[in-house]
Amino acid sequence: MEELKQLLNEIVNVDLLSIVISDSKNKDEISKIKIRPILIKNNIIYQASLQKKEKVYHENHEKFELIKEILNWLETYFKQMQIETKNLSGTVLISKKGKVTIKTKAAAVKKTIALAHNKKKEYILEEDILVPFLVDLGIMTKEGKIVNAKYDKYRQINRFLEFIEDILPHLSVDREVSILDFGCGKSYLTFALYYYLKELKAYDVRVIGLDLKEDVIEKCNHLATQYGYEKLEFYVGDIASYNGKKNVDMVVTLHACDTATDYAIQKAVEYDAKVILSVPCCQHELNGQLACETLDSVLKYGLLKERIAALITDGLRASLLEQAGYAVQILEFIALEHTSKNILIRAVKTGKKARNKKELSKCMEFLGTQPKLETLLRFEREQGDKICGE
Repeated sequence: MEELKQLLNEIVNVDLLSIVISDSKNKDEISKIKIRPILIKNNIIYQASLQKKEKVYHENHEKFELIKEILNWLETYFKQMQIETKNLSGTVLISKKGKVTIKTKAAAVKKTIALAHNKKKEYILEEDILVPFLVDLGIMTKEGKIVNAKYDKYRQINRFLEFIEDILPHLSVDREVSILDFGCGKSYLTFALYYYLKELKAYDVRVIGLDLKEDVIEKCNHLATQYGYEKLEFYVGDIASYNGKKNVDMVVTLHACDTATDYAIQKAVEYDAKVILSVPCCQHELNGQLACETLDSVLKYGLLKERIAALITDGLRASLLEQAGYAVQILEFIALEHTSKNILIRAVKTGKKARNKKELSKCMEFLGTQPKLETLLRFEREQGDKICGE
C-alpha cells in the first residue's frame, strides 16, 4: 500500500477531478464511493459520496484524512479505484491476496476542474450516483447515467431541490415535518423531495401526494413501498374537496391546472403552512375576465391577452398571499427555452400581513377581474369572523 499512498499524496490536490472506488466485497454495505474536490469558504476540501443500497451519505475530508480513509476502504472493502486528474487518469486494482496494481497514463486532453466557482453545473442529485426512483421513472440508467432524452426533467428536479434547500431553515428538525403535494401526477418531484429531505438531509418527514389518476397513484404507492419509503403516501382525490391531514408544514402544488392552483393555495393558507411552493399552469380564468378599456389596443390580440392574463393571475396570487401573512417571491422555475410554465411562487409564513387591500382592490377593479383565490380567501376570512363572533 506504500506505493498507493505515495500516489494519493501526489494527486489529492487542486488538480484532482474525481476518484471512484468500486467493486465492493460486500454489496450489502457500501457499494460505491465517489470523491471530488469542492470549494468551501475559499478552501478546497474533498467530498466523498458513499452509496449504500438506495441511500447516499456525504462526508467531507481534509487531504490527509481522505488519504487515510481511501487506504482503509481499499484494504478492507473494495477491489478497484478509478482516478481522474487534470493531467492523468489511472486505475488501481486490489487482488484477493491484497496485491496492489497501479496503472496511470497522461491525459490526452487537459481537463478542467469542477470546483464551486467553475461554470460546470453541480447538481444536488449527482450523475453517476445511483438513485433508484430516477431509474424506475426512466430518468437514469442502472449505471447512474442520465438518459439523454430526460435531461430537461433531470435539471428540473435539481432546480426544484435548490428551492427546497433555500427554505430548510423554516422546517423543524425536532419533530416530524408534514408536506402535502397537491396534483402530484407521476411524482418525479414528490419522490425527489422525500429522498432529499429524508435520505440526504435526515429530516423526519411525511409526504402525502394527491392526484385524480388512480393508475398513477397505484404505481407511486408501489414504488414508495418498494424503496421502503414508509412516510411517503399517495391518495386519489381532488384538491378542492380534500379534508385529510391539516397539520401541515409545507404545501407543494406543481402544474395544477387553472383554478386548481388557487384551491391548493387556499388549503395551504387554511392549514397555516409555513412554506408554499407553487408552479401554476394553464391560467385561463382571468383571460375570460380581463376587461380594461385603457388596454383594449393591446388586449385585442389573443396571444398577448392570454400571456398578460397569466402573468396578472400569478401577480395577484402573490399579493393575496402577502395579505395572508406570507413573504412572497416570484422565481424562474426552469429556463424559458425548456418550458413556458416557468414561474414558481415561493411563499414563507411570517405572520406579517401586507396592508395593500385598497391598492389590490383598485388593481382588480381596473382590470375587471375577480380571481378565484381572492374569493376563496375572502370566504375563509368571513367564516373565521363568523366563528369568532359566535
